[in-house]
Order: sequence, then structure tokens, then C-alpha cells
Amino acid sequence: MLDLAITGFTLAFLALGLRKPFVWVLAFIYIDILTPQKISWSLLASLPISLIAFVLAFGGWIALDDKRDTRFTLRQGLIVLLLVYCGLTTMMAEFQTEAAEKWSWVWKALLFAIFLPLTLRTRLRFEAVVTVIVLTIGGILITGGIKTAAGGGGYGLLRTFVAENAGIYEGSTLSTMAIAIIPLIWWVARYTTLFPQRRLVLLFAAALTFAALLIPVGTQTRTGLLCIGLLGVLALRSVKRRFLYLGVAGAVAVAAVPFLPDSYMERINTIENHKSDQSASTRVAVWMWTLDYVKDHPFGGGFDAYRGNNLQVETVKELGPDNNAKLDVQVHEEKARAYHSAYFEMLGEQGYPGFLLWAWIHFLGLWQMERLRRRWGKEKAEHLAWIAPLANALQMAQLIYLLGALFIGIAFQPVMFMLIAVQCGLWSYAKRIGAPARQPLRTGPPPLRVSAA
Repeated sequence: MLDLAITGFTLAFLALGLRKPFVWVLAFIYIDILTPQKISWSLLASLPISLIAFVLAFGGWIALDDKRDTRFTLRQGLIVLLLVYCGLTTMMAEFQTEAAEKWSWVWKALLFAIFLPLTLRTRLRFEAVVTVIVLTIGGILITGGIKTAAGGGGYGLLRTFVAENAGIYEGSTLSTMAIAIIPLIWWVARYTTLFPQRRLVLLFAAALTFAALLIPVGTQTRTGLLCIGLLGVLALRSVKRRFLYLGVAGAVAVAAVPFLPDSYMERINTIENHKSDQSASTRVAVWMWTLDYVKDHPFGGGFDAYRGNNLQVETVKELGPDNNAKLDVQVHEEKARAYHSAYFEMLGEQGYPGFLLWAWIHFLGLWQMERLRRRWGKEKAEHLAWIAPLANALQMAQLIYLLGALFIGIAFQPVMFMLIAVQCGLWSYAKRIGAPARQPLRTGPPPLRVSAA
């Protein structure tokens, strides 16, 4: 039944593009995030459905879409440079087979991020893209949230639509992106014109937010907890009654602790002392290895260069009661351990040039969204009041991603590059329609009005 539903919906989605070619852009976003070809075991599994949607999205825009308002931004140019640079490092990679496998999806994510802003010409298109991203990830979150509430899950064990623990379905990645899209969930609920029943939309947004918050519990990832904490801090900028918000948030956090699984609390406790946890200790060792590696390879080693590492990892645990504890020191040999950090991933694979390009793309986005948030924040006109909140939601999502990326190798996560593309499109759109009108400042008393007798 699931196979039939997924196949029918995907094919119907593509068929709608025959009427409105922009729908093919939305269809590719849906397919690239959800990967229905991995869920299906019949027709979709035998078709290159992602490539078909990719070609249709580009072809439809080139042949049929209006390009009068199309603009190319600086950040799109930086992504072009990153795409070219990654292509060069792939050709010179230390591990050619593995590098080629990663390149097979990275180039597509970067090229689509360059392309997507060119299609975002109207408010309706922004709404459609953000809504499809939210609802597609939301489908994964609902499945994971239900399993978590029913007592399922565990570190590396929570399964949603796809059995493999990779891509967006990997536990830490899913936890990070689940929390990152919460601001976008509420932007859709408050500002989209696609759904007329506002109360039902708000109720669904609340339920989807709850499901998103359950994902870090179901995956038992420490990264997700840190992302929730950052989301809570960032939300202070937008809430009107901050003291009430802090009180409610604190009460909810305290009330939730007794319901958390013991296994999750044990993993959380390793944040304080990473040396007691082999996984956390290995991450630090890999980061130190990467810093040494890039000294000899300033231009990086290409994708999956981490496969060349050979580490000696020391773990330290306290055994016995606190007043008579003994230290148990063990040394473990680790080989070909992944970076577990997007920052070190970029540094090790793409060297200093690639890392600087990637960082420039992200921090320029944070600055641009802050500019839009401040410039359009007081706009009350209904047709323009959505711009600042969208910029704020995109900025919050990016900050949460950048925190999660400290501990996960998700430098080329396709969903984040889709959000970067939306940022580029929003920046271009705001520049095209001009700055919001401002009332002139009065420096003196109002002028006298003399009426005719």
C-alpha cells in the first residue's frame, strides 16, 4: 500500500508539471529530500526518478518560464566557484572511487542551489518552495515522532521511511534539520496564502513542531539537544512576552525530563566529559588529525579523504564511588573514521580555499538575512509583511544548522543548500521590488494649513 501511494503521488506530481512547469521544481525538491525511489520496491525503484525530475525542472524553466525578473546574485557565483573547485579536487582525490560516489550527488545539490533562485520571482513561488520543503521533511518527522512516542527508536535505530542510516535519514542529521525547520513551519502557518483554514494550519504546525522536538529523543542524539537549546535562545528575538516565554519554556523542559529514556540521559551526560565516551573521543582525535593533514595538503585531499586516517584514541572512565574512584584508561585503534564535523569535513576534503568559500557562502547569508529582517521588519502591508519573517526564519534555520554541523559531516546537505537558494532568491526579490517606503522624519512643528475663505 505504501509503495502504491508513494508511486502514485510522485508520478502525479510530475504530471502536474505539464500544466505548470514550475511544479517540476517542486517535484525535484520533494524527490531529492524524501528519496521515494528508496521507499518504493517496484516502478520508482527501477527509474532514475531524481534525474528525470532534475532534467524536467531545468528544461521547463529554460523553455517555458518567464525570465524577465531573473537575477544572478553574488552567493550564486560563490556556489559556482565551490562547484568548480570541488570538481577539481575530485579529479585529484586520494580515494578516487569513494570521491566519485560522493561527487555524484554533491554536484547536483550545488547546481540546484545555483538554479533555484532564478525561478523564485513571486511570493507564491516562495510559499510553494518553503511549504514543500517543510511538508516533505514533515512526513519523515511525523513517522519518527509516532515511533518515538510509542517507545521505539534508539541511537542509530530509529527508522522512518528508509531503513538506511544515511543522508537526511541519519540520526544526527535528521535531528538537526528537524529543529532547523521549526521556524519555517511557523512561517508557513502564519504567512502562506496556500491554505485558507488558518486555525487548522496552526494546529497542524503545533503538532508538527512537537514531532520535530521528539526526533532528538527518538534518535538519542546529543546534537539535537544542543539545537533545541539554540532554537530556544533565538526565539527570544521574536517573542513579545519574553519573561512569560522563559518561564513556560523552563517549566516544559523540567516536566519533560522524567519522560526521557535512561539510555538518552546517559548519552547526554557524556557532553560534560567526552573522554568517557569512545565516539566523542574519536571525533576530537579525527579533528586533530585533520588539522595536521591540511598542513601538508592545503588544497585538501578530495571527498572522503578521512579514509586515510589511523588514530590512537584514549578513553578515561571513573570506576567506583566518588570518594574512592579509580580511572580506567583504555587506548583504542581507529581507522578511516569520518570527520563528524562539517567544518573539518570542508577543511580536510577541500582544503583552505574550499573551506573559505563554504564559510563565505554561509556567513554572507546570515548577514543578508539580518539586513532584510531589519529593513522590512516594520512593513505592515499584507503583500510585503511576509519578507522579514521569512528572512528571520531562514536565518534561524541556518544558525541551527551551523551549530549542528559542528558535530556532523553535513557540509553538502542538500536541504541546507535548498534553504541557501531560497535566501539568494529572497535577497534578489527584495532588491528588485525596492526598499520599503519610509515616512519622512519631522524636525519641527507641523506646517500650518491655511484654508481658503
